[in-house]
Amino acid sequence: MVSPDYIKQLISASLECNVLEVEGDDGTHFSALIVSPAFSGRGRVQQHQLVYKALGERMRDEIHALSMKTYSPEEWAAQQG
Repeated sequence: MVSPDYIKQLISASLECNVLEVEGDDGTHFSALIVSPAFSGRGRVQQHQLVYKALGERMRDEIHALSMKTYSPEEWAAQQG
């Protein structure tokens, strides 16, 4: 069964993350908050594509759903006020 920690490991292996939080308790549905410099200058769809790339085939086979909030460090600073 997939765990939030497993997803965190997969994402952090491919993306430098300033903030990385993953939650989920049923083994297939998860939510993530990700702040990464790799997201700077990219739109939301491109940011999510980077995360999907980090997860690879696991998104199809092991992870049924992943709800994401993604931010560049600049977007995150603005979000925090």
